[in-house]
Amino acid sequence: MPERRSSVRRPSADASPAASRPPPAPPTPTGGGAARADKITRIKLLTMGAAESGKSCIVKRYCEGRFITKYIQTVGVDYGVKPVDVDGKKVRINFWDLSGRPEFFEIRNERAAAFYKDTQGALLVFDVSERDSFDQLEDWLKESAKFGMPRDLPVAVCANKVDKPRKVSEAEGRQWAASHKYDYFELSASTGANVPDVFECVFKKALAKLNRANV
Repeated sequence: MPERRSSVRRPSADASPAASRPPPAPPTPTGGGAARADKITRIKLLTMGAAESGKSCIVKRYCEGRFITKYIQTVGVDYGVKPVDVDGKKVRINFWDLSGRPEFFEIRNERAAAFYKDTQGALLVFDVSERDSFDQLEDWLKESAKFGMPRDLPVAVCANKVDKPRKVSEAEGRQWAASHKYDYFELSASTGANVPDVFECVFKKALAKLNRANV
């Protein structure tokens, strides 16, 4: 079993947006994650989506196996690390959790090279109980493409909060994901349903892509 550990740092309530920015990403060679002397591959994973869609809760559920009921706003970007085992290979996942609030657009994109480029996988999250979060998915794709996220990235569309009354049907969500050739998962950060499956899917595809690039 992978070690459940997270170093996601949240700023204090009075922290300025500038103070919330994550440290610079470690340099990576052309083609993706860095294979260092210790033979641990690094994979950078972005979580994108509307505010309050549950992005941080999904990461927290996966990394720590718990759910926080109190909403804590992500200020700019949260950064965390978790070592995992993917098909018998040691991998260090660098999580970049982007705030979905419009007021943090400039913070997200001021350092677009750090946030969107050199990314190996992404979760695109929406809340099935909020139609607007689903409608924003196209905007997130446009923003990420504009600022350099690779087009052939492994992406999983995450229909979160399936334990709540729905305003977006599963069929509609699956159709949208299929139209972009993305994987689709129905999940709940609250109950933990299908959360491990999402990450396993993206990790395996990201690692396979890195392996092909390094041949």
